[in-house]
Amino acid sequence: MRDIDELLALKDYEAGAPPLDDETRRRARARLFAAMTAADGPAPVRRRPVLRIALTGAVAASVAAAVLVAVQEDDGAKGTNAKPPAVSSPPMRNVSVQTVLNGAAAYERKHERVASPRDDQFIYTKEIIKETNQRTGSTKSYTDETWRSVDGSQRSWVMEIGHGWWSPPLAKNESVWPPQDWGTLKKLPADPEKLILSLLSKTGPDDRNDSLDDITEEEWSEIHFSLTGLLKLVPVMPQGLRPAAYEALGMVPGVRTVPNQKDAKGRTGVAITYDDPMLPEGSTGFGGYFVFDPETYRFLGFRDERTSDDSKGLNRYTQLSYLDSWAVVDKVRQQP
Repeated sequence: MRDIDELLALKDYEAGAPPLDDETRRRARARLFAAMTAADGPAPVRRRPVLRIALTGAVAASVAAAVLVAVQEDDGAKGTNAKPPAVSSPPMRNVSVQTVLNGAAAYERKHERVASPRDDQFIYTKEIIKETNQRTGSTKSYTDETWRSVDGSQRSWVMEIGHGWWSPPLAKNESVWPPQDWGTLKKLPADPEKLILSLLSKTGPDDRNDSLDDITEEEWSEIHFSLTGLLKLVPVMPQGLRPAAYEALGMVPGVRTVPNQKDAKGRTGVAITYDDPMLPEGSTGFGGYFVFDPETYRFLGFRDERTSDDSKGLNRYTQLSYLDSWAVVDKVRQQP
């Protein structure tokens, strides 16, 4: 099974940071497995989507520490019993997580494009990636074009940093997280609190009736993992879902702002990142940086890191990316 092969490969994926202890690795692997496995009933086959999660170092970051530039602690999330970890660095800008993410949600609701694709169509996305080798300073740019089957029944064409391949359709009883097919995405609630509760077991809306007050620290870590996967790996969503996901992200304890972050076009914005309580202090898991315009809170793009090993040794890259365009088309690899 493809996921098992990918998980086994993690032991050879090094992020250039001090190794984690066995218990932390166990928790990180458990989170990755939980992202692909249903919590209730017979376990369906769940396949992680073959998108940029592998090559951006997102999986590796879940099992290997990466030092962050910590600058500001937000004032917490509403209705939770999990406490954000303390940060010793002084604040550099007085802007809260809720201000940024609620502003991003409001901007998205005002400007989002509505799509109503048919099941037999494809969603085309064009992503621009700018990658800098931290050791040599050399920079390369990539244009990734992907055609994703709307209902998952047809093979899709997927690209990661300039490399493309055919992704097979989902098999019977097979699913992925985050969901890629439009029908499943439409079932996710466009209300932030309901969305959070639905993510606890990833079986759909209203699968638990708990209050946010009942969510444990470990469950918040799982919820963050699911929300960032949704926001990073699903570039086109049904109306209202992305704004709800932004607002839900702002409710997660440990999410904080980082000012003065550059995007792929050289613009300076305010970023959102996460201090994962399931990982050692000073390290981060999946999520990287979401960069927003500091005035309008329009989403500008992602900042991630990835590592690779070659004959010259370990290379670490800073990766800046943004969605350039998208469209609904009738055939795979058809230009809009």
